[in-house]
Parts: sequence; structure tokens; C-alpha cells
Amino acid sequence: MAELQEVQITEEKPLLPGQTPEAAKTHSVETPYGSVTFTVYGTPKPKRPAILTYHDVGLNYKSCFQPLFQFEDMQEIIQNFVRVHVDAPGMEEGAPVFPLGYQYPSLDQLADMIPCVLQYLNFSTIIGVGVGAGAYILARYALNHPDTVEGLVLINIDPNAKGWMDWAAHKLTGLTSSIPEMILGHLFSQEELSGNSELIQKYRNIITHAPNLDNIELYWNSYN
Repeated sequence: MAELQEVQITEEKPLLPGQTPEAAKTHSVETPYGSVTFTVYGTPKPKRPAILTYHDVGLNYKSCFQPLFQFEDMQEIIQNFVRVHVDAPGMEEGAPVFPLGYQYPSLDQLADMIPCVLQYLNFSTIIGVGVGAGAYILARYALNHPDTVEGLVLINIDPNAKGWMDWAAHKLTGLTSSIPEMILGHLFSQEELSGNSELIQKYRNIITHAPNLDNIELYWNSYN
């Protein structure tokens, strides 16, 4: 794999109003760790990898990646690569709440679901794009299956396990903070949260009123 490089994503050219949205096909496949749902945009191109995304906690593929792929500067990529957006179990739109006592997969087990997705689609190689927990999942997948990964874009990845001080701080924070607020603290900086911008309010409302909030908490607990 090529050496990872740090890049900045700017928001200069949004998708032009009136542009026709892409057609999407949503699939679900059974894996050793339960069912996983993913959405495919575009058609496979000969000898080109698929772009496979994995979202962060508190989000799904739409809330995490749709703004990025709707920008005008991304249209050339969209036209030349098929995209596979994986939703972590229970994070897809309309997902039922898992029953009480359900054992949510670990992040390593979530990574082990990806080969089932690629086998179902008959895709041999990918370029992975992951954010936060999704970045860790794709990094773990790449370590286990390096021959299938042509590149990685990993954003806000935390490759190191938390030390006991971090663990204690997280537990103490959890005593006084709700799950939505803890997730917001993960997604945004303290400065951004203090500003309480329209974007912060939007995501606070999305997470707080999510019908699958119990599922979101399970994904969050796996990440932590």
C-alpha cells in the first residue's frame, strides 16, 4: 500500500442545485457476527478498485459521507469509481432496535464482516475511506487483508488502546453526561461545542432523537 499522507478537505464547491442524485442499491448480507447492510452507488469499472467507506459512531453512511460526495469537486471520482457505503450493524436507516442483552460485535469483528461484503459483490480490491471508529475498522481490515487494499484514507483514527487514566476519565464522564453528549464530544472539539453552531445543534438533534439510540450506544461502547 502507498504511504499514508495527511490531507485537508475544503468545502468550496457544493453540488450544483438541481443536479440529479445518484441511484443507490441497498443490500444486506449475513456474516459470522450478524447481518450487515451496505449501499452501492455506480457500477464497477474494469481493473479499478471500489471505494468502500465506514462511518464513525453516532452517524450512518449518509450523515457521515453524503456531504463529502455531493461536492462538485468529487464528481469526477463518482463517475469513475463504484462506491460501497457500509453501515455498522443497527446504524442503517430504519434499523430495528436490538433486543436487550444483544452482544454487539467488537471493532475487530466488524472488520471481519467486510470480506463477506466484498464476496457478495464479487469485488477484489478497495480504497478504504473511514472516519473515527470506521477508520480503525478499515485499518484493522487492511492489516488482515493487505492484498485487497489499494489505498486508505483514515480520518481521526485512534490506533492506540486507551490507558487506564483515559478509561477512568471516560467512566467518570459517563456518570454525568448522556450518550449523545459523549458522542458529540468525540465528533467535535471543545471549541466547536462551545460555539454551539447550527451544525452542532443539527447533530445533537439527530443523535438525541434517533429511533435507534440504543443501537448507537452499543456501537459507542464497542469503540470505547
